[in-house]
Amino acid sequence: MRVLCATTANDGHFGPLVPFARACAVAGHEVRVAAPASYAAAVAGAGFPHEPFAEPPPRLIGPIMARLPTLTFEAADALVIREVFARIDAQAALPSLIETVERWRPDVVIRETAELASLAAAERGGVPHVQVCIGMHEIVSRFAETISDPLEGLGRLAGLGEGQMTAALTAEVVLSLVPEDLDHPTGQIPPEAAGFLRFHEPPPTISSHPLPDWGDPDAPLVYVTFGSVTGSLPSFAGVFRTALDALAGVDARVMLTVGRRLDPADLGPLPGNAHVVRWWPQGAVLAHAAAMLGHGGFGTTMGALATGVPQVVVPLFSSDQVVNGEHVAAVGAGLTAGIGPAAVASSAAAVHRLLQGATYAASARRIAAAVGELPPPTEAVPALTALAGLDA
Repeated sequence: MRVLCATTANDGHFGPLVPFARACAVAGHEVRVAAPASYAAAVAGAGFPHEPFAEPPPRLIGPIMARLPTLTFEAADALVIREVFARIDAQAALPSLIETVERWRPDVVIRETAELASLAAAERGGVPHVQVCIGMHEIVSRFAETISDPLEGLGRLAGLGEGQMTAALTAEVVLSLVPEDLDHPTGQIPPEAAGFLRFHEPPPTISSHPLPDWGDPDAPLVYVTFGSVTGSLPSFAGVFRTALDALAGVDARVMLTVGRRLDPADLGPLPGNAHVVRWWPQGAVLAHAAAMLGHGGFGTTMGALATGVPQVVVPLFSSDQVVNGEHVAAVGAGLTAGIGPAAVASSAAAVHRLLQGATYAASARRIAAAVGELPPPTEAVPALTALAGLDA
């Protein structure tokens, strides 16, 4: 079977795709990843051949980004979903993805929620497709509600009939890495989410990454991370120093990662309880952490939950971060501490509550057990081969 995975140039979007791509490869199927040309290193690092597609023109992206600071959090997020992901990104990627589908003839396309050009290319080529959800169920619903106009416009560019893209999106099989208890903490499952296929991402190997020595070795460890994107956004760069200062008085060791685009030296003198690095394997830190402070990105949020670590969520710049934080709080596995960079300064009180309250850790361990009970991504492969009309 030929499997074409498709992603935007975003680690938090590519990450949920990777377990399914690897499961297909391990099963002996041929896997390629379609992604923007600038994302070649990430695709190669994951071990897959790259099918590059065009970057969106900066002259179109720039005016959209310039508007964001003038909008509310919700309006800015909807604008990015509608105009960047569904219109500008998708239209730039469409010609290359159509060419890839026609030339390579994949048997199935696996795309992440925000990558939409592959949906049009698959429909045009008569190729079955599935979606990997990049967050909670609400993210799928929010995208569908926000992108109706650009989605149909994309379909017209691909030569599809009116309504075909909307129908294709509605009927799409969705693969998820979120257990039902976390996705629907009230127990009420919307009809469109009942058919989600849920799997458990295998934990990373961490034995080769022991933590460095700093601070009081007997103090609890607080892991602080704002993901891979925050450090590249100038308007958010100050949150790293703010977090260090806020946690300086907490009786804990603090390990902060700033991403590969920031130099830890630029943060100035560190509090005595802090250690800062560009990057560290997340699993290696979480294996020793008593709590985490994060921005609600899917990878960091699920990483902590899968290892039973309670967390404080401060959503910084997108609605999925808000949703993730709400779900963490709803299941008792952590707290939210406001929205936006200004909320980071008050997050220390919430971190202190996590360290003092055993119920948060117990709830996080309960969700970790639910995650662990899900089948591995290898069990998704028969469903993909069946969708492609091939024998498993």
